[in-house]
Amino acid sequence: MTIGNLKVGECGIIEEFSLDIIPLSLLEMGCLPGKEVKLLQIAPLNDPYYIKVNGSHLAIRKEMADQITITKLG
Repeated sequence: MTIGNLKVGECGIIEEFSLDIIPLSLLEMGCLPGKEVKLLQIAPLNDPYYIKVNGSHLAIRKEMADQITITKLG
């Protein structure tokens, strides 16, 4: 499962991933393995996704959301 599979309001825990997939800027903002991520909103054309991770609100493209593997909570 990936962030792209979440519905608005759902949460998950980021799993391990290749550093080649995730941009350094996301890593610096706390998008790291073991952190909880919550999908806050999806823009009208399904891109970008607004997420909350490590206390920060971030906007990421759907393409990136589909590459970040998570374990869904609840």
